[in-house]
Amino acid sequence: MSGAQRRGRRGGRVALAVFGVLGVGAGAVAATGVGLPDGGDDDESEKPVTAQTTAPVTRQTIVDTQTEQGSLTYGDTVTVKGVLNGTVTSLPGPGSIVARGSALYRVDDKPVVLLYGALPAYRTLKVDVEGDDVKQFEQNLAALGYQGFKVDGKFTSATAAAVKQWQEDLDLVENGEVEAGRISYVDGQIRVDSLTTATGDTVQPGKELLTYSGTSRVATVDLDMEDQRLATKDAAVEVTLPNGKSTQGSITSTRTVAEDGSSGGSNGAGGSGESGGSGSSDTTKIKVTVAIADQAALEGLDEASVDIGFTADRRENVLTVPVSALLALAEGGYGVQVVDGVGTRILPVQTGLFARGRVEVSGADLAEGMTVGVPS
Repeated sequence: MSGAQRRGRRGGRVALAVFGVLGVGAGAVAATGVGLPDGGDDDESEKPVTAQTTAPVTRQTIVDTQTEQGSLTYGDTVTVKGVLNGTVTSLPGPGSIVARGSALYRVDDKPVVLLYGALPAYRTLKVDVEGDDVKQFEQNLAALGYQGFKVDGKFTSATAAAVKQWQEDLDLVENGEVEAGRISYVDGQIRVDSLTTATGDTVQPGKELLTYSGTSRVATVDLDMEDQRLATKDAAVEVTLPNGKSTQGSITSTRTVAEDGSSGGSNGAGGSGESGGSGSSDTTKIKVTVAIADQAALEGLDEASVDIGFTADRRENVLTVPVSALLALAEGGYGVQVVDGVGTRILPVQTGLFARGRVEVSGADLAEGMTVGVPS
């Protein structure tokens, strides 16, 4: 939905709110209808309209939502490149889940092992080497159940002994040293997305082998820049699935991206009009990623279109009335027709948020529990 469409929708909501006049008997204050054509019959335009139903003034939280179409995916992909020289002898299939300690792929029939960590492997680890990379490897070794060494960032003879046991279990040369290309660090468990090489291909440092993503499905959506207020990190959203069911999500990241614009499109309002060319231009969007806690609700939906409901605005503990209860007053502003045991009267009000058929209102003499007139 374009920004213009959204503005039109909201404008329509306000137009419906201002519906004409209500009479309150002889000597009553007149409310003038809004949106009547110019030059119309003045007598007809000010004819009283009687409210035939009523509604209470309520105190509540009012929320305005905006729905945008997004996609259900496994998130952004990362490319794995070779480090060793040799022949690719085994690769995981797309969709495979690879966890810590498992072979990500094999070169010359020896595994390149997946481990968890943020620091890339960049040197051979051996006795007397110290550093954060040593500690990261030791943390993984301990998590895999190997013992007899301290996780302290110092590669000692005790660490080497544990490494030899690890190498024996993997059918590697038991030399107590860890070459950089033998391990591949990632943030956590991964899902293989696609292969960019094949078994039997020659591999060398820098050759692309495969791409992967996280194992949890996420929803993504590209917002127009005018909607950037919706893209608040950690904000809650509602994700509606293709089967009509909804689940909760939260915004985990936002970033600006440039999308290729197509010629003849309606984007770029406000341009000078001098270019007149048929070329394309980039459009800046805000890419929003939404985490979904209930992954079971997404069963069978590896990729799908979803609707993402953002909270556009929210007012807590405010007085509200139905939108149709609003009157446009002749002197300007809005009012409501208060109905009580004595009779009826027009009470001026200030309007706030419009949402789901109700509107936030306030006024010096307005109170919760009052009854207001609503046209039938």
